[in-house]
Amino acid sequence: QVQLVESGGGLVQAGGSLRLSCAASGRSFNAYALGWFRQAPGKEREFVARIAWTIGRPNYADSVKGRFTISRDNSKNTGYLRMDSVKPEDTAVYYCYVDQDGMRYWGQGTQVTVSS
Repeated sequence: QVQLVESGGGLVQAGGSLRLSCAASGRSFNAYALGWFRQAPGKEREFVARIAWTIGRPNYADSVKGRFTISRDNSKNTGYLRMDSVKPEDTAVYYCYVDQDGMRYWGQGTQVTVSS
């Protein structure tokens, strides 16, 4: 079993920056991938970014490419989503996930609100 706790959400002005964190814990944590989705009001949850937990290139949705950066700190079992040049349309609840042993585990979500 894996537990994920997100933090770092909040209110930010358009053009600003924010960094989300996703702290993972569990007796046998051994994830092979970390990712982020988001869900805006009235919309379906959509993919934002993904990265392999060990090595590999990150993947991004076209809507965030060049503005968001996904990373992870293996020593801390923590993943991050750096959000730069944010736009009002980035407003959503952001969820992190990890893939391990054929299962996907989700965090509880953190609200990001971008004001214009």
